[in-house]
Amino acid sequence: MFGPIRVTAATPIGGYADPRPALIAVAHGSRDPRSAATMSAVVADIAAARPDIDVRLAFLDLNAPSVEQVVHAVAAQGHTQAVVVPLLLGSAYHARVDLPGLLATARPQLPLTQADVLGPDQRLIATLRDRTLAALGPAGGAPSASLTNVGVAVAAVGTASAAANARTGEVAEQLAALTGWHTEICFATTEPSVTQAISRLRVSGAERVLVAPWFLAPGLLTDRLAAAVPDVVHAPVLGPDPALTEIVWDRYDAALSAALSLSA
Repeated sequence: MFGPIRVTAATPIGGYADPRPALIAVAHGSRDPRSAATMSAVVADIAAARPDIDVRLAFLDLNAPSVEQVVHAVAAQGHTQAVVVPLLLGSAYHARVDLPGLLATARPQLPLTQADVLGPDQRLIATLRDRTLAALGPAGGAPSASLTNVGVAVAAVGTASAAANARTGEVAEQLAALTGWHTEICFATTEPSVTQAISRLRVSGAERVLVAPWFLAPGLLTDRLAAAVPDVVHAPVLGPDPALTEIVWDRYDAALSAALSLSA
C-alpha cells in the first residue's frame, strides 16, 4: 500500500483557493508498485501543463489516497468544486458504476463533475503506434511499405461485458487503419487470449508479430501477457505522454463547460 500521492502545481495563498475547479485524476490502482509510480508520473505531467489549476491523483482501489480522501483534502483546501477525470481507457464497470458510486458518497463534501473516460481517442491510438514502432527497433524508422508484414496483437484488460470488449476491439481496427498493419484484439482476463490473437495474425500472413499493450501502466496483467508469449516482442505501455496529458485536459474542459451550461 502506498502513502498519499498529491500532485499539485497551484497552492492557494493565504488559505484562499484558486477559483478554477480542481482536477481529480482517478486511476484504477494496483498491487504492483510500478503502476502507482507510472500514474504518479502521468499526473505530474498533467499538473505541469496547467500550473494554475490544482491537480490531484486518487485511486479507485488498492492504493492510497482513495477518491474519498482526495475529495476531502480538496474541500479542506478551500475549493468549491472539482472535476473528476477517470484515467481509464474504457467505459465499463469501473467508469459506469464504481466511480459514480464513490462520487455520490463524496458529493456532500464538494460538488463534483465526472468527465468522460479517455477512450480510444485517435491521439492515444497514435501513441500506441509510436510504442509499437519503438519496439520494432531499427525497422521502425523504415518506410511504412516495408512494415506491411507486421502483425500486432493489441492486448487490453477485458471485462465481463461483451459490449465493452467489442468497443475495445475498435482500438485494433483504428491501429490497422492508421498503419496498414495486421491487427487483432486480445485480452488479459478473457478471450480471445494473446496466444489466440498471435495465431490469427500468423495465419493472416504477418511475419513480424508483436504485442502492443493497451494499458496506461505496467502491472500484474501485463506480466501475465508477457509470460503467456515470452518469445514475442512486447511494446511498452502507453505511460506518460503529451497526447495523454492533452486528452485529460480536454476531458476536464468539456466536463466543466457542460456543468456550467446546465447551471446557467
